[in-house]
Amino acid sequence: MSYSEKIAEKLNTLLEKNYDAEAGYKKAAEDVKNQTLKAYFQSRAKDRYDFGHELKDEIRSFGKEPDKGTSFTGDLHRAWMDLKSAFTSDKEEAILEEAIRGEKAAVKDYNEIINDKEVPPSTSNLLIKQRNSVEEALAKAKTLEIKVEN
Repeated sequence: MSYSEKIAEKLNTLLEKNYDAEAGYKKAAEDVKNQTLKAYFQSRAKDRYDFGHELKDEIRSFGKEPDKGTSFTGDLHRAWMDLKSAFTSDKEEAILEEAIRGEKAAVKDYNEIINDKEVPPSTSNLLIKQRNSVEEALAKAKTLEIKVEN
């Protein structure tokens, strides 16, 4: 596998996860009544949409085609969240906890690629910017979690 193919493959994996996150956040925004949570989820969906476009451009810069659509795993996860929220009395808290779990996983995914020495600095800089945004969103979600619990 060529250098360009390796980097594009890693970026496509991250792109797919951003598609999954965007779809998950849209679904979460539909499922909550709390306007603060709804606005948070809508904002995160927009960020992930924007991240997707940036990643697509980066993948194309390596001469490769970006993947399209969400993953089967992400689709299953959203179905699980639908089922879980249907049976929990603290629906909004459960959705927010799942968002926090997802953001922690996203930070880990970003760090794995950022720490790869084969990733060029320009790509790394883009990923660092996106990861930092995810970390900020994670911190915000944690403060929202405290408010939702009270």
